[in-house]
Amino acid sequence: MIEKVRAVLLTPDGMMLAIRRVWPGAAPFWVLPGGHVEPQDANLRAALEREVHEETCGKPRIVGLLWTLVDDHKRQHIYLAHIDSWSEEGRTGPEFGDPSRGEYRLEEIPLTAAGIDAITLVPEEVAEFLCEELRAGRDLADLADPLG
Repeated sequence: MIEKVRAVLLTPDGMMLAIRRVWPGAAPFWVLPGGHVEPQDANLRAALEREVHEETCGKPRIVGLLWTLVDDHKRQHIYLAHIDSWSEEGRTGPEFGDPSRGEYRLEEIPLTAAGIDAITLVPEEVAEFLCEELRAGRDLADLADPLG
């Protein structure tokens, strides 16, 4: 099974940092920063720290595991984390050197159900999970398992 990690990254302004994916002629969509767990990663948190740094040039402060999405082929571990700074310059993931993979733009999105509904956040199950929790008035920090 493929293991992936992703982060709901809370910015100092209380927003969520997401990546807007853009290809010419296609509708943009957004993803949470993260990616594949690699064999050299000591654990899921180490993979998340590496992936977030590659994609944002920032260092996440991980609060805990929010939720795990499982399908037939992969397991995506969704974490809650804070990020104080980020930059599009100096990102190091392999996707940034390959123009055929489109553009990856960092954007702050309101961390509200309306803010998430206003974008196409994929996978859809993550968007639904976040909207459900936010509409219910739940604090994501209360949901995050600090040991996860």
